[in-house]
Amino acid sequence: MTNSEVTEVGGYIGNFKVKVQKKAKYVTKDCTACGDCTKVCPVEVPNEFEVGLTGRKAIYIPFAQSVPAQYLIDEKSCIGLGENTCAKCKEVCGPGAIDFNDKTEEVELDVGTIIVATGLDVFDPVGLTEYGYLRFPNTITSLDFERLINAGGPTGGRLVRPSDMQLPKTVAFIQCVGSRAEKKGNPYCSNVCCMNTIKDALLIKEHWPDVKIYVFYIDIRAFGKGFEDLYRRAKEEGVIFIRGLPAELIEDKNSKNLWLVGENTLEKKIYTVDAGLVVLSVGLRPRDDSSKIQQLLRLSKTTDGFFMEAHPKLKPVDTPTGGVFLAGCAEGPKDIKDSVTQASAAAARAGILMAKGSVTVEAITPTMDSDKCMGCGLCERVCPYNAITVDKEKKVASVVEAACAGCGTCGAECSFDAIEMRHFTNEQIFAQIDAATEQDADKKIVAFCCNWCSYAGADFAGVSRMQYPPSVRIIRTMCSGRISPKFVERAFARGAAAVLVAGCHLNDCHYIDANYQTKRRVEKLWKKMERLGLDKNRLQLAWISAAEGEKFASKIKEMEKIVQGATKKEIEKTVECLGPKTVQMVAGVSNA
Repeated sequence: MTNSEVTEVGGYIGNFKVKVQKKAKYVTKDCTACGDCTKVCPVEVPNEFEVGLTGRKAIYIPFAQSVPAQYLIDEKSCIGLGENTCAKCKEVCGPGAIDFNDKTEEVELDVGTIIVATGLDVFDPVGLTEYGYLRFPNTITSLDFERLINAGGPTGGRLVRPSDMQLPKTVAFIQCVGSRAEKKGNPYCSNVCCMNTIKDALLIKEHWPDVKIYVFYIDIRAFGKGFEDLYRRAKEEGVIFIRGLPAELIEDKNSKNLWLVGENTLEKKIYTVDAGLVVLSVGLRPRDDSSKIQQLLRLSKTTDGFFMEAHPKLKPVDTPTGGVFLAGCAEGPKDIKDSVTQASAAAARAGILMAKGSVTVEAITPTMDSDKCMGCGLCERVCPYNAITVDKEKKVASVVEAACAGCGTCGAECSFDAIEMRHFTNEQIFAQIDAATEQDADKKIVAFCCNWCSYAGADFAGVSRMQYPPSVRIIRTMCSGRISPKFVERAFARGAAAVLVAGCHLNDCHYIDANYQTKRRVEKLWKKMERLGLDKNRLQLAWISAAEGEKFASKIKEMEKIVQGATKKEIEKTVECLGPKTVQMVAGVSNA
């Protein structure tokens, strides 16, 4: 479905309801792609596919190999759709395929699985004034260069510089433009830029061997099969690699050549290089509309803005939302080979679900007690999967188990004990707290850890034999979002010296954004402890990944000092303030 946009996604795995807006093309299926319409169209605008290097008509085919091979009309630039009707294309169209009355329509689809393959955008170097992109005509991006030397591109594959359309004697490539830069770009490596530059350099050398080529880099990252050989071959072909990016570009007003000034960090010398054409190797970044996709499909993002997979090793193409899979650069920067591999994996994962026809749900989903439920809707608001719905008339909440991942955030939010998490019930967790604080509670740290990250981090610290105080007692939950304030208060009421709440890093939660609820609840507990005159440092919040065993060990060592500093008077005061209320809530007699 081309020229269409997904506007709404509802439902859950196996039962998604997807609304798609099919935008008007104003050209019917009768189009034979003869091209007569473009010859008479008087409107010409920049061609997006050729990155603005050439123009296109208001009626056009997006690119030569587009499927279907059918023209469409750009309603923003066409003058035949308004009051001043042009209609020249309609007059010459032999099959009569032009329909100015075409309307945008909305289609609803029932689908079982969804694959997110939204691609990426490239970094816009206009903000890097030292490189003069758009200010100097002979400074172009790597994307511009790809179209420039493409056989089907605006110059028919000829290497020219835009200022005079002549073959440049020297070409300079500047690496990491918009990548590996905290202030002027993105902090991550874009993965493909180094090898793309080496490929382009070898392409120039193959067709124009006399052109001198410089590559200015921070580090050449030639990871991949045969890539190191390509790097070695480029040096043998005469490509000059200089470690150190130019500080600025200075244009010669007469020749329009560009002087690159910087420091060669290997030789510790200042260089000045005269280049006829400068190519900025721009980095890759998430699409501008990725936030909209995230909201539609309830996905998680990593700190770099790309969509996060359910598990980097065990589920590399799955997402936290069941039935939704990732492919290509939607998940992170990668080359074509890796994109194809991931697309095949995503198709296979979707195919397995579709062929099976049913979903097995892990037995950690919640059950709702309709007698206790007041229909307040708090559970519905905090559910990261939209798996809970509230019947406003009956004032009862219900859960769609196929959509639920069992994080337990709803159970921690419910004030009426109407939600019970299977295998992680309040009674089970209270029993673990009681057992952990049965002896010498005033010397104990009760640590609530999420299954995927902080608990795994503690496990990593153990198997790696990292030393930390034995005073900690760990209680596992599927997600830190399951940790109710009642659990923390129970631990303090039992006389625990300190409590640790540990979860995944923010924006890296395996349950989309459930750990933000953890953060909110702990902050409320801190305020409550301050209001009661208690030492809030005895309650700690930490974000620990599965690989951060050392961080877990360090946190426990840090908290051991808090344990040693907690006086008997302080612990007794905490028990007095929190104890009676906690006992009432466990007994179910609290009038919350």
